[in-house]
Amino acid sequence: MIDKEKVKNGIINMLKVNMGLKDGEKLLIVTDFPAEKDWLERDSAALTDFVTRSILARMVYEIAKEEFPNCTIDFHVYPATGRHGAEPPEETAKKLKEYDVVIAITTFSITHTKARKEATDAGVRIASMPMFLPEMFYPEGPMGADYTKISEETEKIAKLLTEAKEAVIKSPGGTDIKLSLEGREAHADTGLLTKKGAVGNLPAGEAYIAPLEGTAEGKVVVEAGWFPGLEENMTLVFKNGEVTEVIGGGKVGDKFRDLLRPGVDEEPYKSRRNLAELGIGTNPNAKRPDNVLEAEKIKGTVHIAIGDNSTFGGKVSTDLHQDFIIPKPTLYLDGKLVMKDGEFVV
Repeated sequence: MIDKEKVKNGIINMLKVNMGLKDGEKLLIVTDFPAEKDWLERDSAALTDFVTRSILARMVYEIAKEEFPNCTIDFHVYPATGRHGAEPPEETAKKLKEYDVVIAITTFSITHTKARKEATDAGVRIASMPMFLPEMFYPEGPMGADYTKISEETEKIAKLLTEAKEAVIKSPGGTDIKLSLEGREAHADTGLLTKKGAVGNLPAGEAYIAPLEGTAEGKVVVEAGWFPGLEENMTLVFKNGEVTEVIGGGKVGDKFRDLLRPGVDEEPYKSRRNLAELGIGTNPNAKRPDNVLEAEKIKGTVHIAIGDNSTFGGKVSTDLHQDFIIPKPTLYLDGKLVMKDGEFVV
């Protein structure tokens, strides 16, 4: 059961501060619901989480209707796609472009989709909130952070990434990877989505960039507890910019071995294996390691993603975008130490 009173102020603050919702604007609350496949394949705990998220979206709609009577506010639901980065139904894609502001509280992310990009290109302000949890709206949660301060720090780090030609990431867990950033521009996910066409995750707090395709060399160790359901470490081996091997990880590892099929040069597998993103978390209120939306924002973490990067400066378009968080990282940009064991030194 969601405690409406505990999330109400966070929801109002999101609409006022993060989205800058004004009188007369049109607001759409979007959510996905379990498809038939989800009901057949997911256990009751996963389904409860899924449905709770949809109910939270409905609650956001109800509170918005109460608190912003001079706005047009609508609610839209669609069957879940099953993958982060997979395109939503055509009807949903069309609807996104008809509003000033969209709040997408979904289980599967629409951030890196053509539908989202077309909407923001048309001027819509979109907050993409995949895997969002009600407690993120609590005062002590990541939505309760000082987003003005987060914005300042994130912009600073994005500038460092843009100016760098090469990044090296290492961690106590075994991550050791090098990749090129040359010619790519970093972005700051500040959480302040008040300008026309703005897009970002909420909760926010990361600087991110699309590394140059074909350049990633090394390995990323996704540690147990740092991905939903991951009970043993999973290692992604990268050569020439793509995953060539998925080692360990138990059932989660099996899922990605099937999604990526290393060694198979057919699409969509090859594009899914692309190292798509390097990100740095900047939100001091983000704490939870097993929720990717929150974990990638934890201040002092680094994350990499595989799959699609076409929506933020890369050249690969595919039906998957998946982030993996690296705790206590050491990060070098052009040989200069930027972060040591999860602590910024710049």
